[in-house]
Amino acid sequence: MPATPAWPPKSTPRLFVAQELAAGAQLTIEGPQAHYLSRVMRIAAGDAVVLCDDLTGEWAARVVDAGKREVQVTCEALLRPREQVPDFTLCAALLKKDRFDLVLEKACELGVRTIQPVLTRRCVADKLNLDRARAILIEAAEQCARTALPQIAAPIRLDAMLKHWDPACALFFADESGGDPAVQRFAANPGPAALLTGPEGGFDAAERTAIRAVSHAHAITLGPRILRGETAAIAGTALWMATCGDWTKTRD
Repeated sequence: MPATPAWPPKSTPRLFVAQELAAGAQLTIEGPQAHYLSRVMRIAAGDAVVLCDDLTGEWAARVVDAGKREVQVTCEALLRPREQVPDFTLCAALLKKDRFDLVLEKACELGVRTIQPVLTRRCVADKLNLDRARAILIEAAEQCARTALPQIAAPIRLDAMLKHWDPACALFFADESGGDPAVQRFAANPGPAALLTGPEGGFDAAERTAIRAVSHAHAITLGPRILRGETAAIAGTALWMATCGDWTKTRD
């Protein structure tokens, strides 16, 4: 006798929605998400959709009606509760748009809880479209099966961030001029943590001095080579997640 196919199938479309979900909840999906489901994925009544609300978790839903502009679905079962994300903040200096887009996408995939864009003296970019940034994070979360969206804050100047830094959170500073090996320093400070990475031109001498003067700031090195800003942000985050984060866990 053939085995009963898993439901929902692994190929089921996955979307984040604004409405809080519950068993039996009925939703109307509109706009680009409806277009994606009906035109791209070609879903029809009876098909499965996986929904996340960034509040309760991940739900299996059934399509009731699939129109060109609207898709009606009903939640049926909770698949996974909202995950507990490691208390890690990526404080990344703003980069050129395409490079910072990459940082946002990979930070989400790697498991970052919060992203704090930082403005430094050598930043080429000085603005960030937060709505666009959130859209990138949502798309990345849907792709990597996160159930908790990363939070992104408005850009802040480096001096203002340092002035109000919470001493309960270790600040790891990726300093191209040298520091302790990253993994060694991460392991010695496993609590709430943040990683600060620089812009295309790096931090200037005055900024490095100001950062090192902050209580609970730790200068680290990410190896013998000079890394681009996006590479430093991604590599440093991966090292922290492997050392202190949730990479020892397996996906349900």
